[in-house]
Amino acid sequence: MALPSSSLSFRVKRSEPEVIVPAKPTPQELKPVSDIDDSDGFRFQVPVIFFYNNTRPSTSSLQGKHDPIKVIREALAHALVYYYPLAGRLKEGFNRKLTVDCNGQGVLFVAAEADISLQHLGETIQPPCPFLDEFLCNVPGSDGIVGCPLILIQVTRLACGGFVLALRLNHTMCDASGLVQFLNAVGEIAKGAMAPSIQPVWQRHIFNARNPPQITRTHHEFDDSQLTHSNSFDRATLVQKSFFFGPKHMRALRKQLPQNHTCTQFELLTACLWRCRTLALRLNPKETVLVSCLVSTRGKNHYPTLHIPLGYYGNTVVYPAAVAKAELLTQKPLEYAVELVKKAKDQMKEEEYIRSIADMMVLRGRPMYKIEGNFIVSDTTKAGFGDVDFGWGLPVCAGPAMAFNPISFYVRYRDGIVVPICLPILAMEKFEQELNKMCTEGSYMLASRL
Repeated sequence: MALPSSSLSFRVKRSEPEVIVPAKPTPQELKPVSDIDDSDGFRFQVPVIFFYNNTRPSTSSLQGKHDPIKVIREALAHALVYYYPLAGRLKEGFNRKLTVDCNGQGVLFVAAEADISLQHLGETIQPPCPFLDEFLCNVPGSDGIVGCPLILIQVTRLACGGFVLALRLNHTMCDASGLVQFLNAVGEIAKGAMAPSIQPVWQRHIFNARNPPQITRTHHEFDDSQLTHSNSFDRATLVQKSFFFGPKHMRALRKQLPQNHTCTQFELLTACLWRCRTLALRLNPKETVLVSCLVSTRGKNHYPTLHIPLGYYGNTVVYPAAVAKAELLTQKPLEYAVELVKKAKDQMKEEEYIRSIADMMVLRGRPMYKIEGNFIVSDTTKAGFGDVDFGWGLPVCAGPAMAFNPISFYVRYRDGIVVPICLPILAMEKFEQELNKMCTEGSYMLASRL
């Protein structure tokens, strides 16, 4: 079911941005990030947003402290004592290597109030949130990668007593799980803890290149040799919509697979979106298209030497790609795309694939992932965004606030998954049509267009 574009109007009153520094003195040192962290693909600012209801604090230690701005501001300062690199600034050195100058200069914090309730925001809380600019201001001069604050946070009190926490993170510092770990630390301290239950671990050398570095695997997500694309997106025509996939939608998609075919929900949904997106772009049938699946190395205990310690909060994800000709992807049954996605993910079964990527970053100057012909998907439904509690209970909706060309995020919402998509306006109309063709048991919920 298509959701109407939002006609809401409300005012947000912001305080002047302030700098939150660690509550106690912290080490002054230089800390290099890993060779996975400082790839071009992570050198951007990613917005994340959380919506909270008006509930009483979940612990008695917060009695009398019902102001989320005050509570979160103070907890943030104490959490930065443990996560002090996040209060530093990045510097770029030889071969574009990034290093954190742990100088304690702090993160940016903005307090705000909005004359609207969470209830009246309605479905606009799902990504892409049309009011992101209201809930997350862009402080001038703060959105760079080098020499800028690594985190910007805005906490906005709502008229109903609920609040919105929106932040912008320099992705070179953390992946989704690492960010959640930090926010959980803030939440624990906000609820009265003296220290985080999980101590942060730096150890970025885990994902550094070998000596000497050697590329031993094929990395389609970075290889431009196969591309023949002549089309590029006009940024002025790009729009965003979100598509909701509930249980009935997933059942309809599974009916298109052979009866005994097994695959995960991620593999099925990714194959569906990849196929519909390719059809929507009306590409030359002979062109090569990719879907790159962000896959985390966390919890992979079978790697011989790559062991990620509890508390590690750096980037642990790489994005192996499935590759196909456009005509084969769009003409063959859905099972074809599913098997390609599974094959791409299977590359992560061996540690050598991750080692090869780290080595490639050093040998090739930390290249950007392929953009033309590529669709990148990141499943954040298990990252834990929905479990972040600052003392007001769990968020109603939480996760990445929007898509980027060509990146989409899978965000947990109600009993399903919402996926923001970024496409040219005409391609978006075709994309919606193709989705409806593939799902005969129900329709899709679309969020407002941006």
